[in-house]
Amino acid sequence: MFRSCFLIVFIALSHLAIAQKDKNVKTVFVDSGWANNSVNTVVFRKNSLASYKNTQYIAFYNKDAMVVVGKRKLGTTKWQLQTTPFKGKAVDAHNCISIIVDGDGYLHMAWDHHGNKLHYSKSIAPGALQMTAETSMTGIAEKNVTYPEFHTLPGGNILFLYRDGQSGQGNLVINRYDIATKKWAQLHSNLIDGEKQRNAYWQACVDKLGSIHLSWVWRESPDVASNHDMCYARSTDGGVTWENSNSEKYTLPINATTAEYVCRIPQKSELINQTSMYADDAGNPFIASYWKDAGDSIPQYHVIYKINSNWIIQNTGFRKTAFSLSGAGTKRIPISRPQIISYKKGSKNIVAVIFRDEERGSKVSVAINTNINNNNWQVKDVSGFSVGSWEPTFDTELWKRKKQLHLFVQYTDQKDGEGKANILPQPITVYEIKIK
Repeated sequence: MFRSCFLIVFIALSHLAIAQKDKNVKTVFVDSGWANNSVNTVVFRKNSLASYKNTQYIAFYNKDAMVVVGKRKLGTTKWQLQTTPFKGKAVDAHNCISIIVDGDGYLHMAWDHHGNKLHYSKSIAPGALQMTAETSMTGIAEKNVTYPEFHTLPGGNILFLYRDGQSGQGNLVINRYDIATKKWAQLHSNLIDGEKQRNAYWQACVDKLGSIHLSWVWRESPDVASNHDMCYARSTDGGVTWENSNSEKYTLPINATTAEYVCRIPQKSELINQTSMYADDAGNPFIASYWKDAGDSIPQYHVIYKINSNWIIQNTGFRKTAFSLSGAGTKRIPISRPQIISYKKGSKNIVAVIFRDEERGSKVSVAINTNINNNNWQVKDVSGFSVGSWEPTFDTELWKRKKQLHLFVQYTDQKDGEGKANILPQPITVYEIKIK
């Protein structure tokens, strides 16, 4: 037992020392947690970190798969951690924990979902780490939940998105929480309709102005190889009505015929699902994913964005290694799904893509384009060690408010399918990266 604890501390200190050689990266140790698969580090955690005013919150599974929540004052390194009474089936990497803080300071949390009933709780008081007993939201379509995610709206209300149903046949549900009434209401039971033939795998964000941006790929079956195309929708009224990028109203639910296609991508293009998107302060959407172009064997990270009136697809082109995607379940993939952020510097749109790639030693890496009008990407590793099967998640609220990038970082080991590794709990750190 002593040797195990010593190894964990040694690994943590080694990681901190390596990372802190970069003056633009500050690392803050949190604790050690479950690392036998990627459940703590899947890209679709919305969110792993969530800031409210001057406090940052975190959530993760510990070595026993118990849900731990924590908080710290921004700018400090001391975390207050609380092990909750909740336990998740951490052996399934889908069953991640998502958190957000509403405009009154209550922490909201959803955890342990892969086609099962809703697990939801919120703090007993603003700023508290003690959580209420598990409860429902609306009581509607809460028996087959997957991919829960939270987003904040201007004024402090929050959104909750999830899939109701199975891969290939699921519906996108949107609930909204009102801080005045402290109640949830369902806005849509099926925003995007697969017509029992397919389902949408989406990524979403809310911009600084309050518009909700949603993009998705279609999947025709549980096989990831059946992913295809990229579509887009937005809402400017808190999720009630939806339109395409030309402000043309959708008749709901959106389906494969009525959707706006921003990029046509055939099946069997190694197109991944559930990546990320971001909208800058002016409301311009940016989508990041990876796939291989026709005639190419190497999947590349791509950025899809719209500025003015045109959708532009940019192939970053810096990868050198081929791989292939097929099958169901959580895959062991040599690269991570990316996160994307953007900001303005003068008249230039700067875009950063955060990722992990085996050909770079599976480190935390960032590709930056200092002028998106030019396809010129500079790639930098910001960790000096492998993070295994890690995928990037970050404090979206902090970036939105202050343009400060804080990443949740932990070494994890994902086996193909829903396999389980057998490694010690690994250190969890927050990387504070000076990206601007």
